[in-house]
Amino acid sequence: MSENRDGSNRSARERLQQQREREQAREKQRRVLIVTAAVVGVLGLAAVVGVIAANSGKDDDSGKAGPVVAPTGAIEGDKPAIPTGRPDAPSTLQIWEDFRCPACAQFEIVMRDTIHELEAAGALKSEYHLATLIDGNMGGSGSLRAANAAACAQDAGKFTAYHDTLYTNQPQETDDAFGNNARLIELAAKVPGLDTPSFRSCVQDGTHDSWVEKSHEAFRSGNFRGTPSVLLNGESIFPTKDGEQISPENLKKWVAEANQGEKTATATPSAP
Repeated sequence: MSENRDGSNRSARERLQQQREREQAREKQRRVLIVTAAVVGVLGLAAVVGVIAANSGKDDDSGKAGPVVAPTGAIEGDKPAIPTGRPDAPSTLQIWEDFRCPACAQFEIVMRDTIHELEAAGALKSEYHLATLIDGNMGGSGSLRAANAAACAQDAGKFTAYHDTLYTNQPQETDDAFGNNARLIELAAKVPGLDTPSFRSCVQDGTHDSWVEKSHEAFRSGNFRGTPSVLLNGESIFPTKDGEQISPENLKKWVAEANQGEKTATATPSAP
């Protein structure tokens, strides 16, 4: 009797353990699907935030800006941007982002490895246009301060690593933690070689504030729905292109289609 009960108890425990493992596997899969879906699912919220922000606080900084100082190697003109990848890559990805924007963080978390891979292969170059929508909507200065710090990182040749670090450590949308220069400098310590006196001075002085504001004005005049706004060779691909949702696999496919008959780049990348 005792043996039967022991065997029965072991069998019950094993079934419970197996059930827990199945539930954990389903929960893990559910989280992966949620993160992936968020890339496209949060666009509606981001668009709403963008529309509200575009119509609020737009004149808050008028008359306060200093001279426009572009970061090293930045794209000038009516649509200021920070380039990454090889300058002679056949296709161009334009990304309009706000460092406080949660939808932008979701896009970066899911897509950035693929973007880096395509850039490294010489198939794609990117242009990062920095916007400050959330500051206008939520108040605070974290969008501007973080964008200025990212431009300072570009001066040091560390834009990509610092850009990714900011999104990995993004606070809640309502938390203006990036409005604190000390926090931005603290995060720079995560990028080898970035936390230098010149970087700190650039961040604390707001060296590129006016350049960031010029970039944001270009965003507003571009009639974009919200952030992120992502274009491949001038065609919007976020959240969909030709009825297909953006994903790492689809981005690779779309770039390959766009590059048919073109040579991949061989020049030195613009920004490490």
